Formats: sequence, structure tokens, C-alpha cells
Amino acid sequence: MCANLVAAGYSVTAGDACAELERAVRQCGARWRATLAEIAADADILITMLPGSREVREVMAGSSVLAAMPSTAVWVDMTSSSPAAVRELAAAARARGVGVLDAPVGGGVPAARAGTLQVFVGGDAAVLDRCRLVLEALADPQRIIHVGGNGAGYTAKLLVNLLWFGQAVATGEALLLARRAGIDLDVLRQTLATSAASTAFVRDDLGALLDGDYLMSFGLDRCCEELTAIADLARELRVPSQLTQVVEQTYQRALRRFGPVDGELLAVALLEEEAGLRLRHGPA
Repeated sequence: MCANLVAAGYSVTAGDACAELERAVRQCGARWRATLAEIAADADILITMLPGSREVREVMAGSSVLAAMPSTAVWVDMTSSSPAAVRELAAAARARGVGVLDAPVGGGVPAARAGTLQVFVGGDAAVLDRCRLVLEALADPQRIIHVGGNGAGYTAKLLVNLLWFGQAVATGEALLLARRAGIDLDVLRQTLATSAASTAFVRDDLGALLDGDYLMSFGLDRCCEELTAIADLARELRVPSQLTQVVEQTYQRALRRFGPVDGELLAVALLEEEAGLRLRHGPA
């Protein structure tokens, strides 16, 4: 993402808790600063991309980043975060005159590298207009979606992830049943992909699972953090959420079984273990 901003002609200053990233940052043509407050002090647009809500609070409040920002700046948080966890920070920023967008992304590392991310934007439309060209250096312009006011971007991304995790669990259960019944999983996969049951998970991600790849680019603990955030929001807003709770509980059981390791599909690995079956290509 840093390299794509530089390639688009922007003057970029970056920093990270991992000091070893300095070389890569400099090689792509950006400047490096040792402290986050130094970066924030000179920023017209400050982009944060962090592991989760806790880190956003630590960086923006605990590291004095928010206090260092000019009142004319915009803070764009691209973290997949809980709207409740960041609400007070966003309000504090706006009170100082700082524009705020929550803009979590979809597409993973490949889309970040290619500059084709999807962005779910929450915040004032005028602030988005000010930042749109910068976001277009990182994302597919047609997939920069303004979903509402501050907090709506976070919520939309959590809902996308909830549905994807839910599809993973439901598809895992269905395929385990199919395998036990003696159905060739490659035949079933093709059937599902062209049926009313087709989903992005079936079309794009099921092949990795059948290869034995549990998608190791994101931590299981982070999956659980996001599912808990959306389950909490459902309870706060008093909407039915039984299926949401089942998905959350399945991922929490996987976390207890495997620990905080990488693997977005380890909840399916848990179901495989409980069934005594593996979901792999071909007939059982």
C-alpha cells in the first residue's frame, strides 16, 4: 500500500512497530520516521492500518498520535475494527477539527499489492471527496463504497466478514456430510458453484480448503475478535442473532483448540477433526 501511494505520486512518510520494515519503506521511495507522533505532525492525510481495535486505541491515544495531528488533517483508519471501540477516538478527533473516515478494506494481501482493494467508507461525504484520489491509489475506484456516517464502514466490513465466516462454517458442515455420504467433493463443488447455493466462498475459496490450505494470512484470534464485535453490536441493537452466535462460538472453540495462530478456516479444521474426516479433492 505504501509503494502504491508513492507510485501514484504522493509524498509518503511511514512508520511501524516493526523497525525492520524501514528498509522496504525506503526502497519503495517513502520516508521513514521512528515515532508515530512525528509522522502525524506533518500529515495532511494520516492512514492507519493496524491489526485490530486495541492497537488503534494504543496508537491514536496512547502514542499521542491524535494530539500531534494538525487540525486541518484527515485521519483515515483502514483497520477492521469495532465501531464501539473507536467511537470516542473519532469523536475526539472531530472535536479538534480533524476529519475522520473509517475505511476498512477487503481483498487481502494480493489486492493490497495490486492496488485493487475494496474499501467500506464511513464518514462525511465531503471528507471522502477530499481523500478519494488517495484511496484510488490503493483500491478499485468502483469498489470505494460510501456506506454511511462514521462507524458505518467498520460495521459493513464486520458484516462482510460475518457472512464469509458463516459461509465457511456452513459449507464445511455440508461438505463433511457429503463426504460421509460418499459424494465426490470436486463434483459437489462444481455443482454448488452453479447452483442457487453458490457463494463467493464456494467459488473463490473452497478450492484452497480442498487443497488443505486453511488460509494462513490472518490470525484466528483476530477472526474471533471481529465476530465478537459484530455479535456484541447485534445484542446492543436488539436484533435476532442466533446464527451469528453459532458462528462466533464455532470460531471460539477453534481458538481454544488451536490457539492464536494464523488460519481463517481453522474453524472448518475443527469440524473436520470432530467428524474424523478431511475435506480434500475427489471421492472419499
